[in-house]
Amino acid sequence: MTTEVKNTKRKLTGVVVSDKSTKTVVVKVELKKMHGKYQKFVTNSNKFHAHDEKGEAKIGDTVTIIESRPRSALKRWELLSVVK
Repeated sequence: MTTEVKNTKRKLTGVVVSDKSTKTVVVKVELKKMHGKYQKFVTNSNKFHAHDEKGEAKIGDTVTIIESRPRSALKRWELLSVVK
């Protein structure tokens, strides 16, 4: 029997808004959704604390983050790559 393990980790792309903490960046992710009643796009934004081991992301960079194990009270994401 072969067992397949699906990779269900979410990937999000956003902009770094803070890099003041050591090995941590705060990423703002904006998602556009269609409003059910008014049929217009509504922009929602969330901030995620991500683990940045090497300290390569700076404020204003566009980055990709991926779900990971909890590293602290707030950090549940880690930096996957710097897009821009």
